[in-house]
Amino acid sequence: MPGSTTDVSAVLVEGPWRHRLVAAHGARFHVAELGSGPLVLLLHAFPQFWWAWRHQLVALAEAGYRAVAMDLRGYGASDKPPRGYDTPTSAADVAALVRALGERDAVVVGHGISGRTAWALPSLHPGQVRGIVVVGAAHPLLSVQVLADRARRGTGPLRASAAALVRQVPVLPERRLVHGDGVEQVLRAGAGPGWPGSEELHRYREAVRVPFVAHSALEYHRWIARSPLRGDGRRFAASVRGPVDVPVLQVRGALDPTVGPRALAAAEEYAAGPHRAVEVPGAGHYVPEEAPERFSSVLLSWLARS
Repeated sequence: MPGSTTDVSAVLVEGPWRHRLVAAHGARFHVAELGSGPLVLLLHAFPQFWWAWRHQLVALAEAGYRAVAMDLRGYGASDKPPRGYDTPTSAADVAALVRALGERDAVVVGHGISGRTAWALPSLHPGQVRGIVVVGAAHPLLSVQVLADRARRGTGPLRASAAALVRQVPVLPERRLVHGDGVEQVLRAGAGPGWPGSEELHRYREAVRVPFVAHSALEYHRWIARSPLRGDGRRFAASVRGPVDVPVLQVRGALDPTVGPRALAAAEEYAAGPHRAVEVPGAGHYVPEEAPERFSSVLLSWLARS
């Protein structure tokens, strides 16, 4: 019935890819994999799961890459332990997964909240990363810049900030995601016109109703908000203060209310190596799904030159 929890099989969507569980960093991570060649590891945003990268899995495989889309810790068919939803642990999960996949390194593509993880990886686990792609996210140390940009751009972006504050409340945000219209509100608030469609709404509603997913997903946000007051958060901030020396591609939908062009430009100071920023017209926060062909073209062009 509507609002009830659903079985984990809801996220094992069939397609040309292969599903499997990979043990890494003391947990099991579900991945969907397609193709062979240099590894490109795809990390989804909130409140999504690996399926957000279905278009890019195919495009990357056809172009000669080994494309792997993972469910983050706490999401989809991956393990959902009671803790570990901080950015340093997320980065360690990804680095360990690269090794568990039998690879030395990967290009890591992080969307939204996973963009923080992508930015952190070259500093925390430099041996496992040969380049990063950050979609719809600023550098972790630019949170104040992001909030200032939202204030300049008016009430819509401020509602996004208010929503982030509401996620700090215990229990109620979880109930809204599982039983209410919270998933639809999140997706529509960040997207451009015409997205999401009925299929996306159905998939993401079902995915967040898998037991423990709603809580785990929100714990990432709670750690980010509280980290400036915590010792582990301060240590993390110090560890990512220096610029990264791997190639960096930043992509932003021109209509994305969550991160503005100023924050995107400011992030360049954290890139000591080659840096490129691309804005996709007509798209909001969910560029890989709102403009899949355009995004895949940008990604493949950058990969070919990196």
